[in-house]
Amino acid sequence: MSSRLARAVSSSITRRSTAEIWSRHGRWASSSSSKTENSKMSERLSGVIDAVNDRKLPPELRGQRNSVRSETDIINVVEQRVWHSMEEGQFENLPGKGKPLNLGSNPHADPAEDTLYRILSKNGCAPEWVELNKEIRSLVSAWRVALKKAWAIKGNGDNTLWAESAEALQRQLRDINNKVFRYNLIVPFGRQMFGLKWEKELACLEE
Repeated sequence: MSSRLARAVSSSITRRSTAEIWSRHGRWASSSSSKTENSKMSERLSGVIDAVNDRKLPPELRGQRNSVRSETDIINVVEQRVWHSMEEGQFENLPGKGKPLNLGSNPHADPAEDTLYRILSKNGCAPEWVELNKEIRSLVSAWRVALKKAWAIKGNGDNTLWAESAEALQRQLRDINNKVFRYNLIVPFGRQMFGLKWEKELACLEE
């Protein structure tokens, strides 16, 4: 009786172990298959991206994307094309040759913005950032003249008057920098300017 019970328990354990092994093998096979599919999908996507990037290159460099080290290589190709076109006379007899450029509109600007600028120009006005730029430059020029005069007073040994002048000049500097900050918020990209720094301005006077 005990031997039958032992064989039954052993058989049950064997069947359970075999089932667990097959279950684990199935999960491993499924995981391995999923990884293989993901790898193939990544390779396909990479191939598509490479093809798209390759089409962005000039024809002379297509298929050689790995040998393109920098933008300089592309610029060199563009320059060669320009020189070849010039040598072949392709820039001769162009429409409008010898005539003044039509600067009435900017083809690179937003149409609505370009229309607004033309309206302002016809009415003798300028965009806010242009007027603010003029104001800032005028203020900076006058401020530096005042700083030089105050610095000369300090050189004469009148430290009390220098301290008063320096305090007033620092307040003016903060006001100018506030205008610079506003200017940088509204000016087109690439036309931003740096604000004034007290220590840097003093260092220029000490040189």
